[in-house]
Amino acid sequence: MLACTRESSASHHVYRFPQRSCHKMDYMPEVTFVDAQMVFDIRETAKEAHERGLLAATKWALELLRAVPEERRVRPPPAPDAATPQTEAELREEEVFELARKAVDEKQHARAEHLLRDSRSDKAVFLRTYSRYIVSEKKALRDWHMLDASRHQPPTPVNPLLTELYQSVEDVAEPWLLFLKALFLFRLARREEAIDCVLLSIIALPWNWSAWTLLGDCIDDPKTLAKHVQKIMLPPSHPLIQMFMVRMMNEFYSATPNELEICDQLLGQSFFPESLWIMSLRANVLYNLHAYPQAEDQFDAIMTIDPYRVDDLDVFANILYAVENKEKLSMLAQFFLVLNKDRPEVCCLLGCHYSLRAEHEKSVKYFRRATELDRTCFGAWTLMGIEYLEMTNFQAAVESFRRAVDVNPKDYRAWSGLGKAYGGMNMHPYALYYHSRALRLRPEEAESWEDQAHALEVAGRHEDAIASFKRALEMDAPHHTTVFLRLANLLNTVGDVPGAAEYAQAAVAQGEAHTRPVEYYAKALVAAAEYQLRLPNGDWLRAREYLERVGSASAVDEATGAKVAELMKAVKAKLQARASFGVILD
Repeated sequence: MLACTRESSASHHVYRFPQRSCHKMDYMPEVTFVDAQMVFDIRETAKEAHERGLLAATKWALELLRAVPEERRVRPPPAPDAATPQTEAELREEEVFELARKAVDEKQHARAEHLLRDSRSDKAVFLRTYSRYIVSEKKALRDWHMLDASRHQPPTPVNPLLTELYQSVEDVAEPWLLFLKALFLFRLARREEAIDCVLLSIIALPWNWSAWTLLGDCIDDPKTLAKHVQKIMLPPSHPLIQMFMVRMMNEFYSATPNELEICDQLLGQSFFPESLWIMSLRANVLYNLHAYPQAEDQFDAIMTIDPYRVDDLDVFANILYAVENKEKLSMLAQFFLVLNKDRPEVCCLLGCHYSLRAEHEKSVKYFRRATELDRTCFGAWTLMGIEYLEMTNFQAAVESFRRAVDVNPKDYRAWSGLGKAYGGMNMHPYALYYHSRALRLRPEEAESWEDQAHALEVAGRHEDAIASFKRALEMDAPHHTTVFLRLANLLNTVGDVPGAAEYAQAAVAQGEAHTRPVEYYAKALVAAAEYQLRLPNGDWLRAREYLERVGSASAVDEATGAKVAELMKAVKAKLQARASFGVILD
């Protein structure tokens, strides 16, 4: 978890850090509402981000502005009465810049770079350099995909122009150019330098969400997150800090109910009511808490406000898959397939749709299409790996999961998938390593403990397997009956027959509690009967009753039937022996 404590009250929730690294922070008041200056800053940042072609930051800022209540919105300050007239040279450069901006809008980045080749303003230098970067990244991606499925393909695309791009902005101090410098440092795998650089940009331009996103990409663990966020000269109660921290807790799969309360505060009248972005952030928290029905309701509310919104549609698809809502998933798939089939989120939606119908080859096709549209769509790589697991194509699954962790090493699902794939190939030392990586990221994930326990059991490490299965139960394991039975078997193996009988009985109780037919927990009944027989003073009457229940079931497999017959003979023998000593049976 994050190396900070969180204070909460009925009306206010802020992140508290144990130690401030900047004395200025001690004098900053808490932020409890959106004020006029904040609205003006968001608006100006949106304008400047748009001018520089940062579409994600522009959209994010505009969506926040849209959610600010009318009474908190203000007009920008009026221009001075006597503005300094521009020279012809300045007018010409402004006109060339606007032409380059139009080229960027039309995705003609090479033309934009060419148009701005002689421009010298910071704004023009940014757009020229950024356009050159986009062109070089697209070429690197094309070259990378040409090596698909070959042993010569590197883990990520190689952009040979990155060093030259970095050198072109190495000595800049302007905040927007500092962001570019940090981006190039990140792509060059110089993360610590990238963090230092992007923090300077954020301090100068706090509402540039692209910079916050880049900061998040540079940070792989909660401890590092807490250390660096303290350096930002904003109070912990500032909405930017709150939004970033909730987003990162989602990325670390470590969200708690406290994050829900923070989202609710941000959606209040004092901040950004009905902000679709914050509502989606809240839905992601619910999804990571496995509160799938509530997460579905949150996305339904978003779709009611904006039925054409594509952002986070892939998460919505995962939720509908988890609750097995085939009808709604099919309806959304049909709607968005016509509307915008070339968005990775829509491709993930279609992949989930076909996966729920057990059409795994079609599902893989759409997940692969999502990765072709956006190589960094790690969710698509992970889901494609899961589909390959369903098809028992373990080698392809390994390749997909590796792509996922190359893009996002914080995705515990991909590490867990690697463990499952190597387990399927009987490479259990590898499986154990990857399960441990998954648990390091999300130690409260019951299924990962269960998977690790299975690998430990196969490896003959019975005591460790027992401990892992018990941790899975503490974390509310999704397959209780299976875990109870595996624990019973392991405890019997290490000579703890009373413990084995206890867990076998718990498996029976689980089946009875859910009022399922006997066929669903017949193995539990048989195991419970067997361990009662092995106990010196076992309850043989209960064992007979369990075996009779299984014997009377209509859909028990042949092996189970044979086992029941064998155990029933043993039960009758014990009961007859007891009767011969004059023990009253009934």
